[in-house]
Amino acid sequence: MEKEPITVSGLKNLKTELEDLKNVQRPKIVEAIAEARSHGDLKENAEYHAAKEQQALIESRVIAINDLIARANVIDVTKIENNGKVIFGSTVKVLDLESKKEISYRLVGQDEADIKKNQIFFKSPIGKAFIGKDKGSMVSVATPSGERNFEILDVEYI
Repeated sequence: MEKEPITVSGLKNLKTELEDLKNVQRPKIVEAIAEARSHGDLKENAEYHAAKEQQALIESRVIAINDLIARANVIDVTKIENNGKVIFGSTVKVLDLESKKEISYRLVGQDEADIKKNQIFFKSPIGKAFIGKDKGSMVSVATPSGERNFEILDVEYI
């Protein structure tokens, strides 16, 4: 069983989602199944089948979250001395050398990754390219849309 790195906020979000699934979503779906059952013939009851499918999705997510929590290796970068090196959990401010835009990325675990929030999986092509680099380094990343070049402007452990 391999440990899965996760940030403190990522673990908190997983626990919140788990509580919601167990205490809000599960009871709702049980109620929906009971309601659909009361309508009679289950073979032709679309509401019943949809509710059972939803129940299966909820249960599989509960199992997945419990597994992630059990394997979690919580890394709190705020407790690590910042030496300017990009590590898991750090926030990296970079300059995209083609577009001249400054972007901040936070390197996180797979379940936390959300490009809309500029949180990228540390094993993604960009994440792999940044890990271990120092402030001031030039980084070249092969992406599906072509090669991108960055300059690391700052590394924060927040």
